[in-house]
Amino acid sequence: MNKKNWLKRHKWLLIILAIIMVTVFAFSGTSIKNQKKNFVTMDITRGDMSQTVTATGEIRPLNTVNVGSQVSGTIQELYVDYNSQVKKGDKLLEIEPSVLQASVDEAKASLDSANSQLTLAKNDYNRNKTLYDSGYIARAEMEKSLSTYEQAKSSVVRAQSQYDKAVTNLGYATITSPVDGTVISRKVDKGQTVAASFQTPDLFEIAEDLTKMQIETSISEADIGVIKQDQPVTFTVDAYSGQKFNGSVRQIRLSPTTTSNVVVYTVIIDVDNSDMRLMPGMTAFVTITVNAAKNAWKAQNSAFLLRDFGDIVETQDESITPANHLAIKRGDSVILVPYTKGLTTATETQIISDKIIDGDKIIIGYTGQKTKRTTTNNRGNGMMGGAPGGRPM
Repeated sequence: MNKKNWLKRHKWLLIILAIIMVTVFAFSGTSIKNQKKNFVTMDITRGDMSQTVTATGEIRPLNTVNVGSQVSGTIQELYVDYNSQVKKGDKLLEIEPSVLQASVDEAKASLDSANSQLTLAKNDYNRNKTLYDSGYIARAEMEKSLSTYEQAKSSVVRAQSQYDKAVTNLGYATITSPVDGTVISRKVDKGQTVAASFQTPDLFEIAEDLTKMQIETSISEADIGVIKQDQPVTFTVDAYSGQKFNGSVRQIRLSPTTTSNVVVYTVIIDVDNSDMRLMPGMTAFVTITVNAAKNAWKAQNSAFLLRDFGDIVETQDESITPANHLAIKRGDSVILVPYTKGLTTATETQIISDKIIDGDKIIIGYTGQKTKRTTTNNRGNGMMGGAPGGRPM
């Protein structure tokens, strides 16, 4: 059998084999194409979001007054102790007054003597003036008596001032409260000597109102720009584990300080302490809510790392990029959805778009996708299949 006859006898077999091969190649191509559509996606969810700044600070009374002494002496009586409730004008302590009383007595004697000299000088002047007017004495003698009279008046004023000062100092021997409040610190004891020669010694520290407290916290210059007055604040203290307290930003002080080359600003937070559980000096772990969104569309931050749509979806419009559109897998379809970014936290980003529906998933790549090298300084290379947090669909 020659070759020509063999081909003629088996031509149908050859045609069938050719059809089989074409079919195999067609299915092979479809398989490869379908592999490209094995996308890696991340879920879009709904929920509340908040952008926050955290810091630590010290709880302090809203206003404290340091009570000192303007006079020296030995403490004779103490009328209050730690945690004593006082009203304005209440006695706090008394300094032994004998030395101060002696100063008052001495000043009183000097005042009486000056008044006597004044009376004598006045009578001399009046008498000499009458004699001068009648022409019995010279003008110089009358003027001399007038000068003595004027000096006597000045002496009385000076003596009166010394007496008033001595009486005032005697009054300072009794220390009274300048405000209504609570004694949170007592720095002296009965029998101790108070020396007020060069500076005023601190005797007590009184917190004016412990039902209203404040937190002094430091915020770095990187975060201070988003801190505003009246922003809500939550905080915790170690004394009440797991319990949150509320406050609000009252003041951002404009005087910065530098610590370890970091510029920080003091932020004052008002705190309601009506239940008196918070105590001065406690450390507060503060969370300041900068912004918040309720029931927002959101996704993990890694869902926005896609650089180009590539083989994911075809588009001829060069203005449509991953910066303003999301590649969405909706059922078996792939669509492009316009969006803008809203709040961004450490883990999630808000999606602002009226085109999102429940069940949408963000495509971040596909299995088998190769890394795309780039010469830019963007973080990472191209999106790899099986990206963290994603799952193939």
